Amino acid sequence: MKLEYADLLSTCRKILTADGERDDLLSAVCFLLKDEVDYYDWVGIYTADLGKKELKLGPFAGEITEHIKIPFGKGICGQVAVSQKTYISQDVAGEDNYIACSPWVKSEIVVPIMKGKKFVAQLDIDSHTKACFDDDDVMFLEALSAEMAKLF
Repeated sequence: MKLEYADLLSTCRKILTADGERDDLLSAVCFLLKDEVDYYDWVGIYTADLGKKELKLGPFAGEITEHIKIPFGKGICGQVAVSQKTYISQDVAGEDNYIACSPWVKSEIVVPIMKGKKFVAQLDIDSHTKACFDDDDVMFLEALSAEMAKLF
């Protein structure tokens, strides 16, 4: 993991372990990521409603989205809800299952948030830059998702 990601993860841990409501802490992390990583243009958390088999938009930083609820299996987020594995699209235009949030989005990474073996939420990041996510992003965001899981 890049040194700057190690420092950012440390800052996120401090936020996530502070006193406060879960959504306030998650929101603070979303805004921090959007502000600190120049190609993270939209950062949000979708929580899982396992009974309804849908994702519900939680805290986010970036443009307002109309995708408040996403059925499991639909779009990249819904796909990750089913697979429970990190997914990167380096070019969303080439995705058959992509739900367009903004005409500016070129790449997306979605990381599941697991409480033990139970899928509870996901971290979704959109970028206006094509092919910008790498292994360091994956390592950082998966470590961050493990920290976020402690709040669920």
